[in-house]
Amino acid sequence: DAHTGDFSSVWLSPRTWDNRTSLITDPPDGRIPAMTPEGERRNAVIGAALARPATGPEDRGLSERCITYGSPQLFAGYQSYYRIVQTSDSVVVATEMIHDARVIPLGARAHLAAGIRQWLGDSRGHWEGDTLVVDTTNFKPRAFRNSSEKLHLVERYTRVGPDTLNYEVTIDDPETWVRPWTLMIPLQRSEDE
Repeated sequence: DAHTGDFSSVWLSPRTWDNRTSLITDPPDGRIPAMTPEGERRNAVIGAALARPATGPEDRGLSERCITYGSPQLFAGYQSYYRIVQTSDSVVVATEMIHDARVIPLGARAHLAAGIRQWLGDSRGHWEGDTLVVDTTNFKPRAFRNSSEKLHLVERYTRVGPDTLNYEVTIDDPETWVRPWTLMIPLQRSEDE
């Protein structure tokens, strides 16, 4: 029903799906590694808060409060587009959902002081051949899948065809998962706004 906005497939631009059984490329079994005891405890506390009426906004998730979907933003479907813009000294990755925008300085700049925490972390980028590598630290707790402030991301954007980027993310948070894990999503170019 195009008149009422029912969020059906009418609202989505055509997609190319690669139909893999898992986005996770490491570990080889395609599964997110087990959580640490601290990660399980944190998830239980958050799960209990979501199961009862909220005592305040902090009981609700960041996306529910329209603060952020976090980084990496892995949502697929409605409003899951990226816009990537490069200038001479930075790259901006903007997402359609909640309109998050990450400004990623390029070159040899140090990360912010450890005490400065941000929802999208502190990103620094550099080129390794044709691959943009983005190193992100300084996350606030719960910024990604109830992670800790030890969350460290390494993202790799590699053009593998005229209209395709492989977006690879390694997620390392020793206080949440027993080992780092990596996923890859092929991003297709779109002419849609």
